[in-house]
Amino acid sequence: MEQELLEIIKRRRSTRAFEDRPVPRAALEKLLEAAIWAPSGSNSQSWLFTAILNRQVIDRINALIRQGFQTWIPDDDYPAKQGAKKSSGREDFHFCNHAPALIIASNRPNYENAMADCSLALENIFLLAESMGLGSCYINSPHWLRDDGPLRDYLFTLGIPREHTICSSAAIGYIAKPSVPPARREGVCNIIE
Repeated sequence: MEQELLEIIKRRRSTRAFEDRPVPRAALEKLLEAAIWAPSGSNSQSWLFTAILNRQVIDRINALIRQGFQTWIPDDDYPAKQGAKKSSGREDFHFCNHAPALIIASNRPNYENAMADCSLALENIFLLAESMGLGSCYINSPHWLRDDGPLRDYLFTLGIPREHTICSSAAIGYIAKPSVPPARREGVCNIIE
């Protein structure tokens, strides 16, 4: 069993090209079940996972993210932030690569483990998605724009509490174009005996 799990871990890639076919609700429910079984600080389980299958809702979020990026000023020089801000001006920009399903992970405010807890849960989602023949991608844009007024107002209408911080998101769908596995860096593991 451990070898099978290791193979799933090695096969999982960030998908950036999805087929235009819906993710079955039953599959999404399994992914959410995997999320809630992730570890959390002090077993707080204070997260909220908002899963969206409605294409119009995802497209509305995309429009708000594109709009938000126009006035957003990155707080560091992380290349992906710079690239997303620049790309958001293109007409074909879509923050989650046109994925047919989106899961937004949020958590209570002023909780130091909020991001870690949600990230652990998303990793469960990514690994189960891979085992189910689905692609996935970790999406940062909603987190970067977590304080954008119009985006937050819309997310509130979807049931995400205003006081929650948007931690991370997952794009989910069928893989249209597989990603090439990047080489693994050497010298990044130490065993002290």
